[in-house]
Amino acid sequence: MRYAKRGPLRFTSHRDFARAFERALRRAAVPVAFSQGFTPHPKISYASAAPTGVASEAEYLEVGLQAVVDPEQLRVALDAALSPGLDVLDVVVATGGSLAERIEASYWRIELPGVEHAVAQRAVSAFVAADEVQVERMTKQGRRTFDARGAVTRIDVLPPVQTPSGAAEPSCAILELVVRQVTPSVRPDDVLSGLRVVAALEPPVSPRVIRLAQGVLTAQGAIVDPLDADRDGAAIGER
Repeated sequence: MRYAKRGPLRFTSHRDFARAFERALRRAAVPVAFSQGFTPHPKISYASAAPTGVASEAEYLEVGLQAVVDPEQLRVALDAALSPGLDVLDVVVATGGSLAERIEASYWRIELPGVEHAVAQRAVSAFVAADEVQVERMTKQGRRTFDARGAVTRIDVLPPVQTPSGAAEPSCAILELVVRQVTPSVRPDDVLSGLRVVAALEPPVSPRVIRLAQGVLTAQGAIVDPLDADRDGAAIGER
């Protein structure tokens, strides 16, 4: 299934969402399958969760069930059981294969209030021109240094937005980028760190980040919804 994290709920951590989702499954009386052993756990698998504080329209998970249910009825029941801002958008029946293996890249939008379009464009041009951009981040294994450039397949600065009167809106550069899944993962804040390294770009206020899509990366640079394979498989089965 695909779900979204919107508004203030973007500050929900992955662990907090997992607890909320398990409560929603109980409220909706979903026949969840459990693992075997002394401490059974619901069979739920999360794929590439967005960092805390980042909004997303494209979060994915898998749930094992003990019985067949109608996907749309399940979506409606779970969406009603979750808080507004944690929204279940799409549910399909899995037709085989790993969901995680279908997520090769993410498509992000980064809003930079207080940053002029021309300033952002110069920074992006320097980033794209670099062979590699080394950044640092604290990970579970300690502080790591890695290349933030190699995972970025595309990064653009959107044209300045005009108001209805034709005047330019207050400075807010908007970046859109596609980032491949690599190890260690490269996140939007790593790319911003890279822009600081190559061009000393320092947004005066915190950026606003949203994940718009994730899935299979095509040769043309497009991202295909990972649930499409299940829809296609279901359609073939029906024929």
